[in-house]
Amino acid sequence: MSSVPPPGLPIVDAMTPAVLVLAGPVTRDEVPGLCDEVRGRLEASGVGVLVCDVGGLGPPGLGVVDLLARLQLAARRAGGRIRLRDADPSLHALLDLVGLRFEAEGQPEQREPALGVEEAVEPGDPAV
Repeated sequence: MSSVPPPGLPIVDAMTPAVLVLAGPVTRDEVPGLCDEVRGRLEASGVGVLVCDVGGLGPPGLGVVDLLARLQLAARRAGGRIRLRDADPSLHALLDLVGLRFEAEGQPEQREPALGVEEAVEPGDPAV
């Protein structure tokens, strides 16, 4: 007697992050429920990364910054972190302005230079 193996690779499936789609303006009353959902999804998945699709949040403002900061705090308390998907460049600029750093999909890590970028050296610069 043989059994059919489950579809997909177990190792890959275990590393796939959960996704939370944030749409429309989020009110202050909805924030605690979203924080609970972040904690629940991280604990259920066991991966440690929750992808937050922020493309539908609308124009970035301090309310969005507050929401993302609270979601990141909830994720950290659950032993994980959030990664932003489909974030507007102005949202990244606003987050940098207030001093918050978020991992974003499709961006190189800060320690790694972007592909195809070379540092220019001026003639006469001392060797380091």
